[in-house]
Amino acid sequence: MSCCLSVPFKDHFSSHAADYAAYRPGYPPALFDFLLTLTAGRRLAWDCATGNGQAAVDLAARFERVIATDASADQIAHAVPHPRVEYRIAAAESSGLPDRSVDLVTVAQALHWFDFDRFYAEVRRVLAPDGAIAAWTYNLARVSPEIDAAIDRLARDVAGPYWPPERRWVDLEYRTIPFPFPEAAAPAFVHEERWDLERLLRYLRTWSAVQRYQKATGDDPLAQIRDELAAAWGDSAAARVVRWPIFLRASQPLP
Repeated sequence: MSCCLSVPFKDHFSSHAADYAAYRPGYPPALFDFLLTLTAGRRLAWDCATGNGQAAVDLAARFERVIATDASADQIAHAVPHPRVEYRIAAAESSGLPDRSVDLVTVAQALHWFDFDRFYAEVRRVLAPDGAIAAWTYNLARVSPEIDAAIDRLARDVAGPYWPPERRWVDLEYRTIPFPFPEAAAPAFVHEERWDLERLLRYLRTWSAVQRYQKATGDDPLAQIRDELAAAWGDSAAARVVRWPIFLRASQPLP
């Protein structure tokens, strides 16, 4: 189902939506359990900029209904189906949701792309009494000092000039991103998955900076770190724990 796209959006992922759906990590279950402490309402959650629905499906295990929106039709086309999730094409700043209808607004790995003033006005419009908003991001994957060094070189030295400017909010771990709400204290969360080397490489290829580098130069930036990464990894088929610290901003219930 689609809504309206009256607000232009920064689209860095539609061109590789299938890979985004296949290779991006999820989020820790403890994070969603914490989100339930923010509001007593369980009727409706709005997962804004849902991408392929990673957060929406986890929310659906805890809410009666989830409306998951994304401005990218390609992302929605690759979203994970769930009986309690309704996917819609809609801009973050113009959801099409009724006034005061949403118990919880979530934004996973996307708040830094938004028009903050217009999005926050939309949040205030759609939140039900005692509703809340939570937005989170993660930065670079962490595995081991040697592997991390190769990932960091890709992110900063190789593809670094190709990050969109909004990336700075992620680099600063959302500490300085505008968030004009009374904040709830939140614990620290870390997401973990077990990947082999090929899985990590496929994930790195979904980075917006990697995609922009390839488009601008015609070259594969991963070629510049592949040998270093392989040497640090060892047996390429061996599964290693890959970690992403989660950086969360969450509101107290709003009147």
